[in-house]
Amino acid sequence: GTFQTLRLTARRTSEHDQGGNRRWAVELHGDGELIVSWDAVSGHPARQDVDRFWTPGNASPLPPGVYSLGLPEPWGDDLWFDLLPRFATSRSALGIHRCSPGTGCLCLPDRDAIEALATWVREFGLDELTVLN
Repeated sequence: GTFQTLRLTARRTSEHDQGGNRRWAVELHGDGELIVSWDAVSGHPARQDVDRFWTPGNASPLPPGVYSLGLPEPWGDDLWFDLLPRFATSRSALGIHRCSPGTGCLCLPDRDAIEALATWVREFGLDELTVLN
């Protein structure tokens, strides 16, 4: 089927994984319906409550807001998606990639998940991510 509107979001959940990382959900919605959800992490477990906007390199989670999402690019044996904040922040070099735990990026630890996200981005021209909380 074709979707009129696709929306990619990421949100922090109240759950934690075995390593103590706060779980995130990266969710793709089409016409208001949830199509797919991938597990993710962001920020060092001990740095979840520090300033997410103005302190580069402090290993805090991705700040909430709207980002321009780049196309997937090769990154070593992996993939990297640029995230460019559309809001005021001193954070930079943000992206989506496969890692665990994350530092300041949005990390999808599962290889299949990041490949699936890459397919959606390429095929449907997804160019925006909204971090909800």
